[in-house]
Amino acid sequence: MSDADTAADAQAPPERPAHVWLTALELLLLGAIWGASFLFMRVAAGHFGAFALVEMRLGLGALVLLPQLWRTWGRISARQWLKLAGIAAVNSAIPFVLFAWAAEGAPAGVGAIANATTVMFTALVALVFYGERISRRRAAGLVAGFVGVIVLASGKMGGVSVWPAALAGTGAALLYGIGANLVRRQLVGLPAGAVAAATLLCSALLTAPFAAATWPQAPIPAGSWLSAVLLGVLCTGFAFVLYYRLIHRIGAPRAATVTYLIPLFGVLWAWLVLGEPVTANMAVAGALILGGVALNQQLGKAGSAGEGSFRRTLRA
Repeated sequence: MSDADTAADAQAPPERPAHVWLTALELLLLGAIWGASFLFMRVAAGHFGAFALVEMRLGLGALVLLPQLWRTWGRISARQWLKLAGIAAVNSAIPFVLFAWAAEGAPAGVGAIANATTVMFTALVALVFYGERISRRRAAGLVAGFVGVIVLASGKMGGVSVWPAALAGTGAALLYGIGANLVRRQLVGLPAGAVAAATLLCSALLTAPFAAATWPQAPIPAGSWLSAVLLGVLCTGFAFVLYYRLIHRIGAPRAATVTYLIPLFGVLWAWLVLGEPVTANMAVAGALILGGVALNQQLGKAGSAGEGSFRRTLRA
């Protein structure tokens, strides 16, 4: 999941000892839920198509988060709504479509691993467009992560190359990185929950014409309907509520450590449920990308190097 970057600078109160176990459990649960999003996309994308599936996801996710938006509706100006619409396209609508398209023709694990590069793209965009300095260690992390993308894109599954899906997932992560920086700088002062709900709502409206034009004519199996509903309600709406709960308790940098769990669960669910194998390319690429994420987050505690994952969040 990325819209959560408005909370990146929030200061969390000291965590009570009794909450330590709860925090660990909720981080594990959130990683499992967001990792499952790639499984649900893999199951449903072939029957819905990318636009229709994304419209289901955005619409249901927005409904779950609507109470957060309703409480602050009057605080959002017309100018901010325009910014929200633009950021929604970059940070939700287009990346979601890219991930759903990738899921039509490649293993779920490919998208889950590519999604982890969001952290590095967030740092790279901040460097290139906003002049934020990065250390040598974080620069090494960027190089390691992008080498991981190359390794991932060079792989094959069942004799078929996965590079189109890997590039689509990486392109979505790049957009998350751009969106994360835009949210941090353009939507200051708005509650993170309201921003997430508003961008989901705007994204659903932007995607609706394309979903209507490409809505499948053939009957959709019950398993795909269930996957689409879970993708919207559980992996988008409920997951964001859980994520903001964690941010409030432990702060954004620590909550962003869920980045490490998403690709692991994404690959695990695909293996357990769909029987998708873990190839050598996926293992090497995952190690390189997560190593790059670790180097970027290690020195990003004072800032927001790790916060882009969430995108992620909405991330897929």
